[in-house]
Amino acid sequence: MNPVARRATIFAVLAALMAATRLHHFGAVPDASWAVFFIGGFYLAGGTRWAFPALMALAVAVDWFVITSQGLSFWTHYCVSPAYWCLVPAYFAMWAGGLWLKRHVAGPALAGVLKLAASLVVSVVVCHLIAQGSFYWISSSVAEPTLAGWWKNYTDWLLPYGRVAALYVGGAAMLHVLLTRVLPQPAPARALHAD
Repeated sequence: MNPVARRATIFAVLAALMAATRLHHFGAVPDASWAVFFIGGFYLAGGTRWAFPALMALAVAVDWFVITSQGLSFWTHYCVSPAYWCLVPAYFAMWAGGLWLKRHVAGPALAGVLKLAASLVVSVVVCHLIAQGSFYWISSSVAEPTLAGWWKNYTDWLLPYGRVAALYVGGAAMLHVLLTRVLPQPAPARALHAD
């Protein structure tokens, strides 16, 4: 598969995964958005200028669809406040983690796994700090914000969000190993690197 077709396929799979899981944020299948941006940063690094904005637009479009299909106004919904727009830098923190991993993943397998784990943890911590922190401090949803209240909210939700991102990214990593190392590939395909 040529690099353009490969990128388009990866983008389509990530977009479909995010759309399918974001439709039901707290459904039986958890929202893959954070993992999608991390994985996108790794595989679509060369297309950051188009892929990141396209996935952001899809995230907003899905949110708009979910909210308006319930007969509610998107702009007055509980989740859509000035803090909502902080999802852009929050999700870019996930994307940047994938970018960093792509640039530093070479080396022994164990080192690659440790780099994956470290970059994912840092990305989740920063993403959650921006997303949850902005919602807590900027939106009008918290009547009397306090540092202690923010910290409790932050720590209450960090592990659940991190766990979900880790499950999806772990699944993607296993699929990556299966497709690149286990299954036989024609000689020209082996020379391709994810970008």
